[in-house]
Order: sequence, then C-alpha cells, then structure tokens
Amino acid sequence: MDELISLSNATLGTLQVAHPRYDRGALTPGIVHIGVGNFHRAHQAWYLHRLMQEGLARDWAIIGAGVRPYDAAMREKLLAQDCLTTLIKLDPAESAAEVVGSMIDYLPIEEGNGALIAQMATAAIRIVALTVTESGYFIDPVTKGFDAHHADIRHDAANPLTPRTAFGAMVAALKLRREAGLGPFTALSCDNLQGNGDILRQTVVSLARLSDPALADWIAAQVSFPNSMVDCIAPATGPSEIALVQGFGIDDAVPVTHEAYRQWVIEDDFCAGRPDWDKIGATFSDDVHSYEAMKIRILNAGHQVLANVGEVLGIDTISGCMAHPLIAGMFRKVQADEITQTVAPVPGVTPEAYLSLIETRFANPRIVDTTRRVAFDGSARHTGFVLPILRDQLAAGRSVSGLALVEALWARMCAGTREDGSEIAPNDPQWSALTEVAKAAKAAPRHWLAQESLYGDLAGAEPFAAAFEQWLLLIWEQGCEAALSAYLAQAPAAPEMAHSQ
Repeated sequence: MDELISLSNATLGTLQVAHPRYDRGALTPGIVHIGVGNFHRAHQAWYLHRLMQEGLARDWAIIGAGVRPYDAAMREKLLAQDCLTTLIKLDPAESAAEVVGSMIDYLPIEEGNGALIAQMATAAIRIVALTVTESGYFIDPVTKGFDAHHADIRHDAANPLTPRTAFGAMVAALKLRREAGLGPFTALSCDNLQGNGDILRQTVVSLARLSDPALADWIAAQVSFPNSMVDCIAPATGPSEIALVQGFGIDDAVPVTHEAYRQWVIEDDFCAGRPDWDKIGATFSDDVHSYEAMKIRILNAGHQVLANVGEVLGIDTISGCMAHPLIAGMFRKVQADEITQTVAPVPGVTPEAYLSLIETRFANPRIVDTTRRVAFDGSARHTGFVLPILRDQLAAGRSVSGLALVEALWARMCAGTREDGSEIAPNDPQWSALTEVAKAAKAAPRHWLAQESLYGDLAGAEPFAAAFEQWLLLIWEQGCEAALSAYLAQAPAAPEMAHSQ
C-alpha cells in the first residue's frame, strides 16, 4: 500500500476522494453542536458541508462541543486533523468516500463548561444544536415531564454559572446574551425523540426556572425550539472502519461509515436565521410530527424488535438479524400487524412503503451496525419508542401479542446471558437493577412489568400482561426460536381500513 495521507487542511489537495472545494480558513462560525458523534458528522455536518460546496452558508461553520469527560478523546483526535472527517458510504453496490469540512473547531472539555458558555454567548452563534441521546433530556419516564430531582439538575440549579449539563450551559449562555442585548439563539435538538424540540424547550425552560424565573420567561418567549426528524444509520467506528478509510489512502483516526440514505425534516422556526438546508435535500415542514412518528415507530422501535433477540441468540449485527428467517419473519409480522397500524402516511410515502424501505436498509450487510449498539439504553428506548405504540394498540382494542413478545425478549436479554451461556456485558445505565428484576421474572414474569418507572399502569393492562407472561415463560422454557415460531404461527391481525395516529 502507498503511504497514507494524514488528514489535514494542508493535505486536502492531494486526496483522491471528494473533499472541500471551499477555503476553510475563510469560514466563520454560526453553529455550536454539542455531542460530536458519528451520527452528527454523517448527517447535519454533511448537509452543511454540501451547502458550502455550493458557495453557500460559509458563515455557518460548526464549532464542536461536549460536556462529558469522554468527549475529550474525540476532541483530541479531531483537532489533530483540523476537524476534518472522512465519510464512507456503504452501499451494497459500491463504496465512496468524501471528506467533510464544515466543522472548524472543538471547544475544550472542562468542569463548569466555561468555554462552551462563552462561545454560545457570542453574537456569531445563532444555532445551538444537540445530539446527546434519547435518555439525556432529563425526562421522567412515566409522566414525561421534567425530572427536577436528578443530581445533575440539582447541581445546575444551585450552580447556574458552573453547570454540568449541556442544558445548564445553554441557560448560562442565554443569560449572558440577554444581559448583553444580543438576543437569543435557536436551540435545535437532533435526537430521536418525538417532539424533540418541545422536549428540549421543556428541559431548558424548566431548568432555568429553578434558578432564575425571569430568565425562564424570557427563554420561553424568545428562543426557538424547532422540532426535527433525523435519519441516517451511522455505525460505531472500530478497526474495520479504520481499515476502510486506509483503503482510500487516508489516515483518519475517526472516520464515519454510513448508509446511502439520509432524511432531515425540520420545522422552519429559527429566531436568529438558518442555513438553506432545503437546497441540499432537507425538508422544512409544519408537520414534522407525522414524519417523526413514521420514522420513530417503524425504524427506531423496529431496531428494538431486532436487537434484543439478536443479543440473546448471539447475532452480532442488525443485518445478521434480518438474515435470520425467524427474526426477519417476526419483524415483518409485528410491524404489519401492530406497529404500522399506529402510523399515518406522509406526503408520498405510506407506512407499508416505508416499512419495505426499512427492511432493505436494515438488511444491508455492508452496514456493520451492531446489535449491542442498537440495544444500548433499552430503558430509554423501549419507553420512548415501543411502549407508546403498545398503549395506542391497547386503546384501540387491537393486537399487542407481538409487542408483548418484544418486551419479553428485552426482559430475557436483561438477564445478562445469551442462550449459549455467554455473558451480555452491561448495556444500560440501569443495568444492575434491570438484571436483578429480569432474573426474578424468570419464574414470575409479571415481576418485570411491576417496574413502575418503565411500565406505569401497563402492568394492569391484562391483554398485554397475559401475553407478556406467556411469552417470557416460553422463552425461558424452550428458547427464543421456539417463541418466534409460535408467534409466526399466529393468524395475522385483521387489517385496518385506515391508519390511526
């Protein structure tokens, strides 16, 4: 192999792949993005990069940020290569690489978040965006209201000038902007939460109200919190991804692989302006809810349908799950019989057509998306993605047998061992508690449903509770494949004449 080219501004002209045609030294910042993971760099950063390639949005460059100690490693790697990232598209027919240059700096990771607060308080910053995972918004899992009792929230309320959380830093920066007469920025959530802008508003305004009610009123009145729906599968980076980028002759410490699909639907509510993302394929819509309901229910809930049973059976990837006839059959049946029944069509796309698209995307063997990554933080993902569908099905008097099986498979996974006896490493912030309950539920399945912080009143919903009990007992007695076979033998649920929301 020829000598690898180290990724940097100085070497861009020597690359044999697509790369920035714009002068990165002339870019000026407009966005702070908190949570610079693979998804952000494959999605929002790419949209902005493509605008810059067209000679647009060059005053909207991204400054990266993080609020947790582990973000420091990513910062160090990105700064060493001038915040450039190689994106590798993994299509079954071909691979292609492109170097993205829309990020120009990465703020220090420090206690108290002083550098982050100062940057967000500057007039140049007009959007603060976040990808901090679904569980990072301090939401009470049962009431869906703001969790004011979390230790980090109590800290930020007592120490508003030296906060621990991204939201505390945003409140502190907005306070400085108001005092300086600079006006607000737009706060843009890019996480997989239905109504993510509304949830971000709830978190920021509620946190501000704990220390400064007048500031909270100003934020509620002045700051924009647009809802958005984001979609692109970007697996975690490991040795195989490093090898892939080296195959393109590039030395990149943090490349990102992604599928050949992106979608971004956003409410056009930006109090301080925005890039023209619609010119490069994003959609501005007043009905983000319908788009996000389709995606979160069919794709994100669908991920949970696959990942838990995949972990128990020792199947490493989502594409591997889709290649397993029983798992793929279960996925199709629970989607068609139960999940798509709660999804309305969006312009140009029916739930059935979207399901077919998702099946194709999930089956792509070139996307090495691990079951472990997808199963991570199930306590947030099941409560956020799966249980709302189950509640809708119960309210409409429709089948919940498949969703009950999905929950039973999660309970089985949380017991911490696979069917071959190997250990499942901790994979949830509540893993220890979940494992303890899952082991007790082996003999008494309804013990799992008694976790009120997860299931609320669902333990008393007999159609669900009885089906869950039946499935979990069968899983423990005969194994996952026996349960999948029994489920697939059930008659299809009666089709609906119209979809409900």
